[in-house]
Amino acid sequence: MTAMAGDQIAAAFPVLQQGVGLAPGTTYVPADPARVLWGRLPRRGDIPVTTVAPGTSVVIDTISHEGLLEDQGSDPVGYFGGHGVARDQVLEDAVEVVSRRRRDTGAGPHVVTGPIAVDGARPGDLLAVRVEHLALRAPYGVISTRHGRGMLAGTAHDGSYGQFCAVTGTADAWFGTMPIAPDSPHLARFPLAPFLGIMGVATDTEDRAHSVPPGAHGGNIDIKLLTPGATLFLPVQVPDALFYVGDPHFAQGDGEVALTALEAPLRATVRLDLIPAEQVADLGVGPFAAGHGLVIPTGLDPDLDTALSLCVGHAVDLLGTLFETDPRRAYLYLSAATDFTVSQAVDLTRGVHGKIRIADFAHTARTELARYVLERAR
Repeated sequence: MTAMAGDQIAAAFPVLQQGVGLAPGTTYVPADPARVLWGRLPRRGDIPVTTVAPGTSVVIDTISHEGLLEDQGSDPVGYFGGHGVARDQVLEDAVEVVSRRRRDTGAGPHVVTGPIAVDGARPGDLLAVRVEHLALRAPYGVISTRHGRGMLAGTAHDGSYGQFCAVTGTADAWFGTMPIAPDSPHLARFPLAPFLGIMGVATDTEDRAHSVPPGAHGGNIDIKLLTPGATLFLPVQVPDALFYVGDPHFAQGDGEVALTALEAPLRATVRLDLIPAEQVADLGVGPFAAGHGLVIPTGLDPDLDTALSLCVGHAVDLLGTLFETDPRRAYLYLSAATDFTVSQAVDLTRGVHGKIRIADFAHTARTELARYVLERAR
């Protein structure tokens, strides 16, 4: 990675350090070393960092793994300082995690905050995670490729390299910037749309799951539509759900083709609700989302074709549950009216999501589940 030419970057805003800027009475989970996992996910029997009642809004700090990894020196002060970032513009919790925690050999790169117990959650319930607000914690981030995992692996574009990106703009519109060539004065500028790449519940396993591949537990699903106003629905796997977040992104293109998005730290405010198993009935789909006028089914599998097939099948099921569509008519409707998009193709398990417009349907099912999901889709 090439350090920025010149002296310190002109920071668009100061970093949002741990514990700063919180309203009185906030339920807050910092990303300190005692409350994070590095490269692995929560499992059954883990002790939660806090317990909340259903319906609680929680403020959770996240830190990015970029700048912390071994191939970057395991020294965020030195790494970001080499790109013109002043010492007081480096997150202290990132420094503490590197100094006090180590990744297991073979673990993923992600720093995951949690787990948070949701009192009374049981397997068979759905955990509804409403993204209420996302605050940028630092005016910079990193895009990278490594491990031969990008879509152009095995070509001249392969390798381990990346790009430091500074944030510019105003509170109304933030942009990432990057030079178009080494030492070039010319920049590419792209809009930011922050979201959490990882939101999930603990797996019902003895061993901790790797942080990279997503699954029925959610995890690293990397759906860029999960911006504020969206709700992610996760099938609860273990008592009290044990919810966690990580892999914060400032921007991502669908596919995430090089390997990472613009990786950068966020402070997330999420509301955690429960839909009891008796309302879920035989829905049977994996993680799905709702928001921005859409219902968003997912399909996850190591094979991209299978991931797409699973996503289409889940979409048919959701259409029946929410709008009482006949399965065959639902299948035909999807072919004419719904986009299916590669969420990411670089996380071992491929991800596909669909975008079903709720405005296309005048009739809706009269169930509690349909009412709840469609309210959150609007």
